[in-house]
Amino acid sequence: MAILKVIIAQPRGYCAGVEMAVETVERTLQRHGAPVYVFHEIVHNQHVVRDFTQRGVHFVQSIDEVPRGAKLVFSAHGVSPLVWQKAKEKQVKIIMDATCPLVEKVHREVRKSAAQGYWIILVGHERHDEIVGTSGEAPERIRIVADVREAKAVHIPDPDKVIVLTQTTLSVDDTREIVDVLKKRFPLMILPTKEDICYATQNRQDAVKQLAGEVDLVLVIGSRNSENSNQLCKVARAHGTAAYLIEDRHAIDPSWLTGVERIGITSGASAPERLVQEAAAYFRNQGAEISYRGLLEENIHFALPAEVSPLNLSR
Repeated sequence: MAILKVIIAQPRGYCAGVEMAVETVERTLQRHGAPVYVFHEIVHNQHVVRDFTQRGVHFVQSIDEVPRGAKLVFSAHGVSPLVWQKAKEKQVKIIMDATCPLVEKVHREVRKSAAQGYWIILVGHERHDEIVGTSGEAPERIRIVADVREAKAVHIPDPDKVIVLTQTTLSVDDTREIVDVLKKRFPLMILPTKEDICYATQNRQDAVKQLAGEVDLVLVIGSRNSENSNQLCKVARAHGTAAYLIEDRHAIDPSWLTGVERIGITSGASAPERLVQEAAAYFRNQGAEISYRGLLEENIHFALPAEVSPLNLSR
């Protein structure tokens, strides 16, 4: 059975934070040349990382790997104060902070809450780069909770003085379930004044919910270490539609397409748009009709670090 129709979700792909982070590395290369060092992957996408690596960017997991006097970019996921301190001690020539402003907002909330004596429950995955950076703001006052089971078991020294914060890339529905459990355990728990899950994560999940109701299969383009990409698959499956996470069109398994007439395609917030178009072309060349379906258009943009802003580049 041939694929008759492919529906591409809107919004999808790069969010404002990823655009800012990728552009920061691009401009650093343009202005200062290679080599450029990036603490952790600039964004969680293997195509982006591979392209930058071929152009002289070194992705490192420790400041110890950064030579004295090097040019350093902090990834979109944010870093702890200890990493900042080590970079300064290394006398790094230039530090460009490409932390997503929405991640930095959570860092500020951690610092403020810890200073006021609160215990902080941080909902997220312990080894994710974002959680590693955020928890480093006040490690002695943070408890990390990844799921409902851990929410039911977490111990807080002062149950009457608790605040909950979340990783920005989680599933909206799963996070709500975890927070509901925590509310029952800690009735006086303070919720953040504004949702921590970022606008792009929520928009893409909402678009996939709509898409899942119209197709037989959803393909999510993104890397395996991309939390928000994995969550898009999970959201589609939760709505009863088969879904697979793929790096690019080459990862499409023909066996998935048996009995499938309509396919939905979306992409994680760190996946380049060209990968979506290549996947669409793969099906178009087999005779499928391509259309787009979406809830809204995003027009949010974040400023580049001052060191690589257009104003400074013109000097």
